[in-house]
Amino acid sequence: MKRLLFLLSLIISLAAQSLYAQTYRPIYGWSDDINARLEGFLNSTLIMQERKVAVFDCDGTTFGQVPHYLADEALYQYADEVLRKRNDKEAAAKLAILDRMVKNGDNVGKQYVEDRVHFLAGLTQQEIENIGYNCYRTSYKGKFYPEMKALIANLKEYGFEVWILTASPEFLYQKFVAEELGIPNVNILGAKCVVKEGKTTGEIIPPIPQDDGKAHTIETFIKARPLIVGGNSRGDMDMLNESFGLKIVVNPDDVTVRGAEDGPMSGHTVKSYWEKEGALIVNCDDVADPKVQFHTSRWKIRENRPNPKMAH
Repeated sequence: MKRLLFLLSLIISLAAQSLYAQTYRPIYGWSDDINARLEGFLNSTLIMQERKVAVFDCDGTTFGQVPHYLADEALYQYADEVLRKRNDKEAAAKLAILDRMVKNGDNVGKQYVEDRVHFLAGLTQQEIENIGYNCYRTSYKGKFYPEMKALIANLKEYGFEVWILTASPEFLYQKFVAEELGIPNVNILGAKCVVKEGKTTGEIIPPIPQDDGKAHTIETFIKARPLIVGGNSRGDMDMLNESFGLKIVVNPDDVTVRGAEDGPMSGHTVKSYWEKEGALIVNCDDVADPKVQFHTSRWKIRENRPNPKMAH
């Protein structure tokens, strides 16, 4: 009997310690109301036994995209620093792809996104990872939002799987994102391509995590409906609607209003739409560092709008 009581007390003690370990750590820089809402939601998941999944967009949601997307800067930096110094056919072919991308001009469009993969074709996974990582260290170090890193740390404490989706080439982002956020690189899902004999190809594996493709990526590769989804743009709507718990929108645009072509968001800014839908709106500082000179600017690619941190 004493042994049974001892075992019961031990089990209760361990359970209490487990619950105590899952304690919310307030996120500096976000209001008390935001922290209270996050804490309440996370505490409501403590008794859940099924997979707890959180999915976030990457650029503009977990780290800064001002003045340019890292995926663009990595490619144009590589072109300026490596390809322009070569005279071989491969370098010329890759530069021709960039010229086509610049002429296209729509760096969130399907063809442009696919051409990023075509540009990198023929390189190894490690070579592509290093191109992304070197760009991150040169121009984006310190651009990850501390508030989002603190949120992800909280999610891991509460037993969540954290996944990152990006329309950028998967190998380009995996190394630096995994390092910054402390998650497995296989949890970073981007535009995938077939690899043959150690070299990447231009053969794209669908779905690309862009627009409704982000929702399809969740179903195809994560295979669980997420409790939390975070995004920042119009293109994240389908992904955000995959959440059956909390929707988080980072630095939503509060300027642009479109018509019927915008579907459910017609007549709304991104911010006003998600406020209406009850999403959690948060702000993170995303402005250009004047000390960093971007190759993308020299190629005349449009700049993203800055989002200076708002005071509470």
